[in-house]
Amino acid sequence: MGSGTTEDARSAAPAIAFGPRAVAFAVTWLTYFTYYLGRKGVGVVKSSIADSLGERSLYGVETGLLAAYACGQYVSGYLGDRWGARRLLVVGLLASASACIFFGLSSVGYLLLIAYVANGFAQSTGWPGTTKAMAEWTTPKDRGRVMGLWSTCYQLGGVAATAVCANLARAYGWRAAFLGPAIALVAIAVLVRLALKRGPFEPGRASGVDQLTPEIKAKRRSAQLRILKSITIYSYGFAYFSIKLVRYSLLFWLTWYLERSLGYEKVRAAYVSTSFEIGGFFGTLALGYLSDRYRLLPRSAFAIFSLVLLAVALALYGSVGAQSVAMNVVLLAAIGFLLFGPDSLIAATASQDAGGPYAAGFAAGMVNGIGSIGAIFQEAVTRTVSSRYGWGALFNVFVVLAVAAAVCLLPSLRSRLRPVADPL
Repeated sequence: MGSGTTEDARSAAPAIAFGPRAVAFAVTWLTYFTYYLGRKGVGVVKSSIADSLGERSLYGVETGLLAAYACGQYVSGYLGDRWGARRLLVVGLLASASACIFFGLSSVGYLLLIAYVANGFAQSTGWPGTTKAMAEWTTPKDRGRVMGLWSTCYQLGGVAATAVCANLARAYGWRAAFLGPAIALVAIAVLVRLALKRGPFEPGRASGVDQLTPEIKAKRRSAQLRILKSITIYSYGFAYFSIKLVRYSLLFWLTWYLERSLGYEKVRAAYVSTSFEIGGFFGTLALGYLSDRYRLLPRSAFAIFSLVLLAVALALYGSVGAQSVAMNVVLLAAIGFLLFGPDSLIAATASQDAGGPYAAGFAAGMVNGIGSIGAIFQEAVTRTVSSRYGWGALFNVFVVLAVAAAVCLLPSLRSRLRPVADPL
């Protein structure tokens, strides 16, 4: 097949497959949206669990979740390329539902920890699985816009999870915030099994091959080895370490901070905290569009610019965010806009570009795995700094982390990783 024919196929395939691509987009978007229902319960009802079982019952629970999540990323990234996205996601969704049920029925600290460690491994299937599936339906030409829109799943998923868990807990007690989401996870597993199909950019599909040939397996191994040696991937990963530490600290502790430090009522605190993720919705759209519109610039250049502005917004929030509810909402929305934009650009779009068709899942798992190590430290950093030095000092730590993430991305400006040729 000549280069002209290949280009025609690359540009024509998304248009021809618009119907199936729209289905894949909707199913994977809804899937990762629902993963958040099984993940965010502890952050939303932490205060209620502490009142019911004692604050010590939750020690280490979030850290256990995130440690398992980080370790699982590497395995899930590999399995996503080997098994395929659909099988990985069905297994992960059902396992997460089981862990949520176990957590919701437990009352002893070590059982809560075991349940959430298991949930962390199960949740780790979500990002590599869904981004692998979407890599089969996008090309570098349109990936920024498509994945920018697609990545709103975890901003809106976080908002919905907060509202659902808060209202379930208020109506039926904190256990309902885990048992209810388990039902949704099972339903989505059934949907994925029935509706998610492989895309036209999966290796071998364009030539009619419907199985992994020795040639495709060799190319996949070569692509994964290239990822392991890539400076760009580690640049993304180390930047994502800082980004996820900040993001998960805010996701897990904003409602606690608003309740315990600023005196907001429980439901009001939950809703004010969602302005962070609502701002993130618009941030992912903006950076995704800009990174496609100005393709002469590396995608990481847009992330660096946003992270520098994020440092400014975090400094302002630490200084004046507590003055009023309106100020709190505006600054949290700005922080979300400036944080989630580079978050989705690095973890989804740029990682898919780097992994190419043979290692998109592995590249996403590598970047998210390194980044998730940062998330592990959110509990220790947040508890230690806020209790010893105050919340203002904690937001100063976040400022430093935002700047550190921008600095870590600088090597990627000089070394753009070229993916293995598209199988088309």
